Amino acid sequence: MKLTSAEIRQKYLKFFESKWHAIVPSASLIPENDPTTLFTGSGMQPMVPYLLGEKHPLGTRIVDSQKAFRAADIEDIGDNRHTTFFEMLGNWSLGDYFKWEQINWIWDFYVNELGLNPQKIYISVYRGNEKFGIPRDDEAVSMWKEKFSWVGIEAQAVDIAEEKWMQGGRIFYYNEKENWWSRAGVPENMPVWEPWGPDSEMFWDFWEELWLHAASEYSDQPCHPACDCGRFLEFANNVFMQYKKTEDGFEELENKNIDFGGGLERIAVALTDTPDVFTGDLFDSVRSKIEEFSGKTYGADEKETKAFRVIMDHLRVVVFLIADGASPSNKDQGYFTRRMLRRAIRYARDLGIESGLSVEAAKGAIEEYKDQYPELEEKRDIILSEIEAEEKQFLTTLEKWLKEFEKLLKGFKIAFERTGKKVETIAGAKAFKLYDTYWFPIELTEDLATEHGLSVDRQWFEKAFEDHKALSRKGAEQKFKWGLADDSVATTELHTATHLLLAGLRKVLWDHVFQKGSNITAERLRFDFSHDVKVTREELDEVEAFVNHAIQTNMKVSIEEMAKQAAMDAGVVGSFWEKYPDIVKVYTMKSEEEVFSIELCGGPHVEQSEWMGKFKIKKEEASSRWVRRIKAVLQK
Repeated sequence: MKLTSAEIRQKYLKFFESKWHAIVPSASLIPENDPTTLFTGSGMQPMVPYLLGEKHPLGTRIVDSQKAFRAADIEDIGDNRHTTFFEMLGNWSLGDYFKWEQINWIWDFYVNELGLNPQKIYISVYRGNEKFGIPRDDEAVSMWKEKFSWVGIEAQAVDIAEEKWMQGGRIFYYNEKENWWSRAGVPENMPVWEPWGPDSEMFWDFWEELWLHAASEYSDQPCHPACDCGRFLEFANNVFMQYKKTEDGFEELENKNIDFGGGLERIAVALTDTPDVFTGDLFDSVRSKIEEFSGKTYGADEKETKAFRVIMDHLRVVVFLIADGASPSNKDQGYFTRRMLRRAIRYARDLGIESGLSVEAAKGAIEEYKDQYPELEEKRDIILSEIEAEEKQFLTTLEKWLKEFEKLLKGFKIAFERTGKKVETIAGAKAFKLYDTYWFPIELTEDLATEHGLSVDRQWFEKAFEDHKALSRKGAEQKFKWGLADDSVATTELHTATHLLLAGLRKVLWDHVFQKGSNITAERLRFDFSHDVKVTREELDEVEAFVNHAIQTNMKVSIEEMAKQAAMDAGVVGSFWEKYPDIVKVYTMKSEEEVFSIELCGGPHVEQSEWMGKFKIKKEEASSRWVRRIKAVLQK
C-alpha cells in the first residue's frame, strides 16, 4: 500500500514517540533567536542552543518535522531532487542515547515500518583524519553491517569510491566534505569549543544499471553514492555529535548528542522508487494546477519540465513565507518572497500562462499542508491577497521592463547609425540595473538578448550581484537575538520599551495588533506591527502616554516558565505561538497597582524602569501590506 507523505510524517513522529521522545512543533521559517541567518535552513537549526548544552524544557529526547528554506539554492532549482523548501524529519538525543540506538531505530523505522527495500539502501560513513587524531568510524560500519546481515546482505565497506567507483561496496568511507557536521565547516575554520561529529548518511539507489550516470554530465567520472549524477538520492543523515575543538586539537564531548535529519519529500519518492521528488504527492495539487492553466503535461518536454519544477518549488515556499510573516518586499526575508514569486510568474509565462496561476496554486498548497500547519488555513486570506497583489504589481512592472529593454535596443541602433560599430554585448551595469530596478531575472534578459543577436556581460553582472548580496548579508549579520543589535544597557532598556509599546498599541488601537518584527540598537527601536491604516498623531500621543506612565511608576519586570497552553488560556500576548515549545517563558511588567504587559519573551529586560527616561515616537509609516512601522527613542 502506498503511503502518503502525511502518513509517513505521522508514522515517524509516532515511532519515536514510542521511544520516549517528546513531539515538538516546527519552528517558523523566520528564526526568532538566530542573528546569523534570515531563514531556518535546516532541521537542526532551531535545536542548536540545546545541542550546545542549554536544557530543553521537554527533556533529552525530542522528535519533530521541521520546515526549512534554503535561499542559496534558488538558482539551482530545475533538477529532479533539489528544492528550496523541504520538511526535515528529525530526532534528537541531548546527551542521552547514542550511535547504537540511533542506527537500530532508524533501520527499524525505514525497513520495517515503512517497508523500504534494504537491497536499495547504501550507507556512507566518516573516513577519519589522522592530522586531527580522529579515527575512521569503524564502529558505525560494524553496526550497519549487522543490520544488513539480518536481511541476508553481506555489506562490504570500501574506501576512496570517489576515485575507484563502487567496487562492489555497500558502505562507503568519505572525508570531511561529505561526512562531517559542524556549523563552521572544515576543522581549520572551527572556533575553539565548537561541537561537531562524524555523520552517516543513507542513500537510495534508483537503478542498479548505470545508464542514468552514463547519460549525465558526470559520465566520465566515477559513480558512487555521493556523486551528483542522479542515480543515488541521500534521504537520511545520522550525525554523531561527539567531539569539540580545544586549544590543543579535538577531544570527545562529555555528553554526546544525536542529530538526525530525513528529508520527507525524498523519503516519499524512495518509497515509490521514482527518482523525481516533484512527482511526490506533496506537489500533486500545484502540479495539476500548472497543467490545467498551461495545457501541458509535466515531464513531456525537458525545458517545460524545468519551468514546472521552478513554479512548484517557488509557489510552495511563498505560501509558507507569507504565513510566517515575510510579506513580499525589498528588504530582508520579504526580498526572497518577492523574488521567488516573481520568478515563478516569469516561468509560468514560459508555459504560456499569463496570470491567475499563482493564487490557484497557492490554494492547492494550503489544502495540501493545512492539517500539519493549521496557520496556513488561519492566514489563507492574507496569503492569497498578498500573492494576488504582488502578481498584479509584477505584471505591470513586466510591461515597464519590456519597454525599458526596447529603449536599450533603440539606443544600440542609434549608436550603430552614428558610429557604424555594432553593439554586440549588453553591459553588465545595464543588465544589473534592469534586474535591480525591475526585479527581473538575468536569465530572461539573456534570453531576449540572444533573440536580438546580443550577449550579456555576465561576469560584470555577477560581480555587481555579489556586491549586492554582500551588503545584504552585512545587514543581516548586524542583527542580534530578539532583534537587538547588542546587549548593552541602552539596548536592553529599549527592548523593554518595545514591549510596552506593543501593550500601548493594543490598548489604543485594539487587540488585532501583534508584533511582526523588530530591530533595536542602543540609539533607537524599530517596531513592525499588524495594522492596516496609518496611526494618527492623536493615537500615537496616547500610546506615548501609556508607555511613559508605565516607566514613571518604576514598574518591575519578572519572568517565569509555564506550559504554553496555560499561557494561551491565561491570555498571554504572543506572536507565532506555533514556534514555541510546550514550556514557554512569560514576562510580566507591573507596578504595585497596575499590570502593563504580560507577554512571551526570552530576551534581556531591565529589572525596573527607574532610569529608562522618556519614551518618544519619532516616526510612523507603512512597512508592507497590513503592516505598520514605528521608530522611537528614550530621551534622558
